[in-house]
Amino acid sequence: MLDLTLEEISIAINGHFIKRNKDEHFVKVSTDTRKIEKQSIFFALRGENFNGNNYIEEAVKKGASVCIVDEERAEFANLQCNIIKVLDSKKALQALAKYYRNKLGLKVVGITGSNGKTSTKDILAAILGEKYSVFKTKGNFNNDIGLPLMILELDRSIDIAVLEMGMSNLREIHLLADIARPDIALITNIGLSHIENLKSRENILKAKMEIVDYFNEENTLIVNGDDDLLKDVISEQYKIIKTGLDKYNDLIASNVTLFKDHSEFEVMGEDTKFNFSLPMLGKHSIQNCLLCLQVGKLLGISMKEMNDGLNNIEATSMRLEIIEEEKITIVNDCYNASPSSMKAAIDVVNNIAENRKVAILGTMRELGDESLKAHTETGLYAKENNIDLLLCCGQYSEGFKTGFEGENCIVFDSKEELINSLKDLIKEKDTVLVKASRGMKFEDIVSELRKIIL
Repeated sequence: MLDLTLEEISIAINGHFIKRNKDEHFVKVSTDTRKIEKQSIFFALRGENFNGNNYIEEAVKKGASVCIVDEERAEFANLQCNIIKVLDSKKALQALAKYYRNKLGLKVVGITGSNGKTSTKDILAAILGEKYSVFKTKGNFNNDIGLPLMILELDRSIDIAVLEMGMSNLREIHLLADIARPDIALITNIGLSHIENLKSRENILKAKMEIVDYFNEENTLIVNGDDDLLKDVISEQYKIIKTGLDKYNDLIASNVTLFKDHSEFEVMGEDTKFNFSLPMLGKHSIQNCLLCLQVGKLLGISMKEMNDGLNNIEATSMRLEIIEEEKITIVNDCYNASPSSMKAAIDVVNNIAENRKVAILGTMRELGDESLKAHTETGLYAKENNIDLLLCCGQYSEGFKTGFEGENCIVFDSKEELINSLKDLIKEKDTVLVKASRGMKFEDIVSELRKIIL
């Protein structure tokens, strides 16, 4: 239930009433009439190919009790609904979320980084859930519309909101930080994602660091100190804590052991070491986990409670999901792809596979001038790290082939052609990695692999 009055909403978004009735009951916020529920506040957003003001009548029919519009139309007068006019519906949504976050006064942890944001969010929510009532960003609702919608799902039963913050250019996280005002911020790493827009990793770092634009001495930034750019971050305005596998970090994992279905490591506590078991794979997952353990320490959660919390991770699907079929093992990592996450996934395959290792890779997008080089280096990494067969399709697949070299790299003209060849190429007991940027929808390949009868 939203803890807001109609008057508060109007003031927060600097709007005026076109129509007002006695219905002041609202429980949710929506921007999509296809999913709207009764007693919702509907924001009529605009996009390149749509205008939410055209759907006000439909929203009211489906039960919206408040509509926020940025056009004034004669037909609105006949609707049985509160209608508030603003200059810009999207900015109004953001303003209401900022007001609401401030009103609730709960603690907010913001997470950003080139890779690992969602996995880190899942780990942190599980750890904090041992002691607090926690809300975490759903799916990839981490942009200038998604984040406000997440904040407007909160209520007074929540102690801590774990909010993911994404970006594709400068000033975007600055806006999100203004809305969410995180008390603690985490940065997972600085990779090549969005280098097409930002041109350099240094600019990507600058964009990610916008998460601290509203920080003061009461706030804490926690970064992956193993990252070559993040390890040098300093500030006199707020606290910085660095975590990782390198001995120079403030919180360090030692005695790391990687198993087929989990990872184990030790962390030094106040006066003793504690053994952690993380049901995720790869060293990168341990680096993400350390960020979360540091948050737990700041918020008074014991080492034992945090380790117990790791057993309750609710992981987002298609991120290094191990699927044990009767005759093959599939590593489903189809959610997204970047050079660093490709290499991390290949490392995982190396760690869990007992027989032949196959990688099915697709395009890594938004790498700009670095695209061909990044695909070539990924192909070389696969070759040097024991991938036996590389199957690829999509743009820059020739880069994969150049890096991998040899006849055990096959480039297909289309995803469909690759799928049709799976039955002839995949063998019993293979471990098969499937990974590409989200738009390639490589989960279709995973579905076909699961149907193969060898």
